[in-house]
Amino acid sequence: MRQIVLDTETTGLEPAQGHRIIEIGCVELIGRRPTGRSFHRYLNPERALDPGAVEVHGLTEAFLADKPRFAEVADELLEFIRGAELVIHNAAFDTGFLDAELARLKPAPGRIADFCPVLDTLKLARELHPGARASLDALCRRYGIDNSQRELHGALLDARILADVYLAMTGGQVAMALDGADAPASAAARSAEPEAVVRIAAGRPALRVIRATAADLEADERLQALFGHRFEGGPAT
Repeated sequence: MRQIVLDTETTGLEPAQGHRIIEIGCVELIGRRPTGRSFHRYLNPERALDPGAVEVHGLTEAFLADKPRFAEVADELLEFIRGAELVIHNAAFDTGFLDAELARLKPAPGRIADFCPVLDTLKLARELHPGARASLDALCRRYGIDNSQRELHGALLDARILADVYLAMTGGQVAMALDGADAPASAAARSAEPEAVVRIAAGRPALRVIRATAADLEADERLQALFGHRFEGGPAT
């Protein structure tokens, strides 16, 4: 299976307000292994950047002034991702911007969903860890992924980090091993091996189940209402 892990950086938060993509980063996985192929472009957005966005990614109008426009790299991008499954964190944000950029082309080639299915790792993380923070940084901490180079957001760097996180979330970093013989088996593969099944002795006492009290649940709901939207739900450049 071919997958493309994708990330973008933008001039601001809302494509409906005319904000544009200024960086695209993609890395290719085939059979859960990085191939070494990537797609990375900085783009001239032909508009000003929001100061808040510059604080996130550090890219400036002066740096982007001589970079190609989206229309100049669109065919190359679509050829790179065509037919693959896109793996994106908070996919609605990136696909919203990509769809807006594609709509500006003449003729418009369609939407991203017309070229690729999309897997949203934010939704996946929330399903696996309900109630926990699901930002990329939080997932790096949970899965022990090194993101020490991520002082500023960068599309290609974030795509590479997301690839590590995605592989860890879905059965271990099988793709990072260079020698297939030494690669750890995926969760699905391990479950299919009889020797991998660990059975509990029949006479062993049942494990104690600790349940949250009503007060615990109420406190958790208050915390989620106060802070949850700030870290996991909103758009992120």
